[in-house]
Amino acid sequence: MSPIRVFAPVVVFVAVLASWSLVSHVLLDPQSRFLLPAPEQVVAKGLLDPMARSTIVTALWSTVQVALVGLIIAIVLGVAFAVIMSQARWAEYSLYPYAVVLQTIPILAVVPLFGFWFGYEFSSRVIVCVMVSLFPVITNTLFGLKSVAPAEHDLFTLHGAGRGQRLLKLQLPSALPAMISGFKISGGMAIIGSIVADFFFRQGEPGIGRMIDVYRQQLATEELLTALLLSSLVGLILFWLFDFLARRVDHAHGLRRDA
Repeated sequence: MSPIRVFAPVVVFVAVLASWSLVSHVLLDPQSRFLLPAPEQVVAKGLLDPMARSTIVTALWSTVQVALVGLIIAIVLGVAFAVIMSQARWAEYSLYPYAVVLQTIPILAVVPLFGFWFGYEFSSRVIVCVMVSLFPVITNTLFGLKSVAPAEHDLFTLHGAGRGQRLLKLQLPSALPAMISGFKISGGMAIIGSIVADFFFRQGEPGIGRMIDVYRQQLATEELLTALLLSSLVGLILFWLFDFLARRVDHAHGLRRDA
């Protein structure tokens, strides 16, 4: 990894912290400082306070569980639908428009309906995550499956490969980089979907979305910012994991091409 990939984000992070501290300590008067507490106050009340930290981490873990289950289901369904659409043009014409419709549905309007239909606990929250994270998996996987070079298809035809062999040994390996790009997008979307579901589904173990709403009502800005930042950190970790996987896949593809 080049030093600039590490140094540049660190510089931006320090600049953001400095700007944040400047606004809190200099531009805001003491009576308005609760609107944007200084970074050290956020750390002291949101992370160093044992009770606040325990509450936030427990709620965040509940949200992460929902997001991971929803993401796994979205990956399985998205890859399956993309494979079906890649194998038959009529299937793509039949299914893809509804995938687009799924992406354009306003999630905030549909979430209450899921509560009416499926209840207000874990399963409904998972359904919301699947709904918001499914489309990137479908589109990226389908793009990757359809982007195989014609010459490679001709080579498999020359060797008499069947449709299953072509899919398993040519299309899916070639589509992996595009698929993982879709997974990276869907990982962040799953976290967002889980937090949105927390705002509506208030039965069962509270998630981070419900705690954000509680902190908003209490004007507990330090805890609210801590919950927001830790939620973003989880999304970043998912993104980095898939990015690492993507670089490993690209490296493997490069070795295969060189061979």
